[in-house]
Amino acid sequence: MTFNTQTDQPSPSEALPDVLMRIVSELHDVAYLIERIEPQLLELGGGAAFLNSPESMKVMQGIDLAVQKTRGLAEFIDTITGEIPQSWVVDVATALSLVKLSEMQRALGGAMRHGHSQPLNKAAGDFDFF
Repeated sequence: MTFNTQTDQPSPSEALPDVLMRIVSELHDVAYLIERIEPQLLELGGGAAFLNSPESMKVMQGIDLAVQKTRGLAEFIDTITGEIPQSWVVDVATALSLVKLSEMQRALGGAMRHGHSQPLNKAAGDFDFF
Protein backbone atom coordinates (compact mmCIF):
# COMPACT_ATOMS: atom_id res chain seq x y z
CA MET A 1 0.00 0.00 0.00
CA THR A 2 1.19 3.47 -0.74
CA PHE A 3 0.46 6.32 1.62
CA ASN A 4 -0.25 9.74 0.17
CA THR A 5 -1.38 12.85 1.99
CA GLN A 6 -2.98 14.47 -1.05
CA THR A 7 -6.76 14.22 -1.22
CA ASP A 8 -7.14 14.78 -4.97
CA GLN A 9 -6.06 11.25 -5.91
CA PRO A 10 -7.99 9.36 -8.57
CA SER A 11 -9.64 6.08 -7.65
CA PRO A 12 -8.61 3.50 -6.32
CA SER A 13 -6.98 5.78 -3.74
CA GLU A 14 -9.23 6.09 -0.73
CA ALA A 15 -9.09 7.68 2.68
CA LEU A 16 -7.23 5.34 5.01
CA PRO A 17 -9.76 5.72 7.85
CA ASP A 18 -12.57 4.60 5.52
CA VAL A 19 -10.62 1.52 4.46
CA LEU A 20 -9.75 0.66 8.05
CA MET A 21 -13.38 0.95 9.15
CA ARG A 22 -14.38 -1.53 6.45
CA ILE A 23 -11.75 -3.89 7.83
CA VAL A 24 -13.24 -3.40 11.31
CA SER A 25 -16.65 -4.37 9.97
CA GLU A 26 -15.23 -7.50 8.35
CA LEU A 27 -13.44 -8.48 11.58
CA HIS A 28 -16.69 -8.19 13.52
CA ASP A 29 -18.35 -10.43 10.91
CA VAL A 30 -15.54 -13.00 11.28
CA ALA A 31 -15.94 -13.00 15.07
CA TYR A 32 -19.68 -13.54 14.71
CA LEU A 33 -19.20 -16.41 12.25
CA ILE A 34 -16.64 -18.12 14.49
CA GLU A 35 -18.88 -17.66 17.51
CA ARG A 36 -21.72 -19.47 15.72
CA ILE A 37 -19.57 -22.61 15.46
CA GLU A 38 -19.48 -23.29 19.20
CA PRO A 39 -23.16 -24.21 19.76
CA GLN A 40 -23.10 -26.37 16.64
CA LEU A 41 -20.11 -28.32 17.96
CA LEU A 42 -21.79 -28.79 21.33
CA GLU A 43 -24.93 -30.07 19.60
CA LEU A 44 -22.98 -32.46 17.39
CA GLY A 45 -20.74 -33.65 20.21
CA GLY A 46 -23.48 -34.30 22.71
CA GLY A 47 -22.96 -31.42 25.13
CA ALA A 48 -21.63 -32.88 28.39
CA ALA A 49 -19.72 -35.71 26.68
CA PHE A 50 -18.09 -33.16 24.40
CA LEU A 51 -17.06 -30.94 27.31
CA ASN A 52 -15.59 -33.88 29.28
CA SER A 53 -12.98 -34.56 26.60
CA PRO A 54 -9.74 -32.60 27.18
CA GLU A 55 -9.15 -32.31 23.43
CA SER A 56 -12.69 -31.09 22.81
CA MET A 57 -12.32 -28.57 25.61
CA LYS A 58 -9.13 -27.24 23.98
CA VAL A 59 -11.03 -26.81 20.71
CA MET A 60 -13.80 -24.86 22.49
CA GLN A 61 -11.24 -22.67 24.25
CA GLY A 62 -9.53 -22.09 20.90
CA ILE A 63 -12.83 -20.95 19.40
CA ASP A 64 -13.38 -18.54 22.29
CA LEU A 65 -9.83 -17.22 21.93
CA ALA A 66 -10.27 -16.73 18.17
CA VAL A 67 -13.45 -14.69 18.79
CA GLN A 68 -11.77 -12.58 21.48
CA LYS A 69 -8.69 -11.93 19.32
CA THR A 70 -10.77 -11.02 16.29
CA ARG A 71 -12.90 -8.60 18.31
CA GLY A 72 -9.78 -7.22 19.98
CA LEU A 73 -8.18 -6.51 16.61
CA ALA A 74 -11.37 -4.84 15.41
CA GLU A 75 -11.51 -2.60 18.49
CA PHE A 76 -7.80 -1.77 18.21
CA ILE A 77 -8.11 -0.75 14.56
CA ASP A 78 -11.34 1.14 15.28
CA THR A 79 -9.66 3.12 18.06
CA ILE A 80 -6.48 4.05 16.19
CA THR A 81 -8.50 4.96 13.10
CA GLY A 82 -9.89 7.94 15.02
CA GLU A 83 -6.35 9.35 15.18
CA ILE A 84 -5.68 9.09 11.44
CA PRO A 85 -6.35 12.21 9.37
CA GLN A 86 -8.97 11.79 6.64
CA SER A 87 -6.45 13.30 4.22
CA TRP A 88 -4.29 10.17 4.38
CA VAL A 89 -5.11 8.06 1.36
CA VAL A 90 -4.02 4.62 0.18
CA ASP A 91 -4.20 2.80 -3.12
CA VAL A 92 -6.04 -0.43 -2.29
CA ALA A 93 -6.00 -1.96 -5.79
CA THR A 94 -3.13 -4.41 -5.21
CA ALA A 95 -4.36 -5.43 -1.76
CA LEU A 96 -7.89 -6.01 -3.11
CA SER A 97 -6.57 -8.16 -5.94
CA LEU A 98 -5.17 -10.55 -3.31
CA VAL A 99 -8.54 -11.05 -1.59
CA LYS A 100 -10.07 -14.24 -2.99
CA LEU A 101 -13.66 -13.95 -1.71
CA SER A 102 -15.51 -11.71 -4.17
CA GLU A 103 -18.07 -10.48 -1.62
CA MET A 104 -15.29 -9.56 0.80
CA GLN A 105 -13.38 -7.90 -2.03
CA ARG A 106 -16.40 -5.72 -2.82
CA ALA A 107 -16.95 -4.89 0.86
CA LEU A 108 -13.32 -3.93 1.44
CA GLY A 109 -13.23 -2.00 -1.82
CA GLY A 110 -16.16 0.14 -0.75
CA ALA A 111 -18.69 -1.26 -3.21
CA MET A 112 -20.93 -2.30 -0.32
CA ARG A 113 -21.00 0.82 1.85
CA HIS A 114 -22.10 -0.04 5.37
CA GLY A 115 -22.53 -3.64 4.29
CA HIS A 116 -20.96 -6.93 5.19
CA SER A 117 -19.22 -9.37 2.89
CA GLN A 118 -20.95 -12.29 4.61
CA PRO A 119 -24.71 -11.88 4.58
CA LEU A 120 -25.55 -12.83 8.15
CA ASN A 121 -29.19 -13.58 7.36
CA LYS A 122 -28.65 -16.31 4.77
CA ALA A 123 -30.99 -19.23 5.19
CA ALA A 124 -29.57 -22.50 6.46
CA GLY A 125 -28.33 -24.56 3.58
CA ASP A 126 -27.42 -21.59 1.37
CA PHE A 127 -23.98 -21.86 -0.15
CA ASP A 128 -21.87 -20.41 -2.92
CA PHE A 129 -20.09 -22.45 -5.58
CA PHE A 130 -16.38 -21.82 -5.97
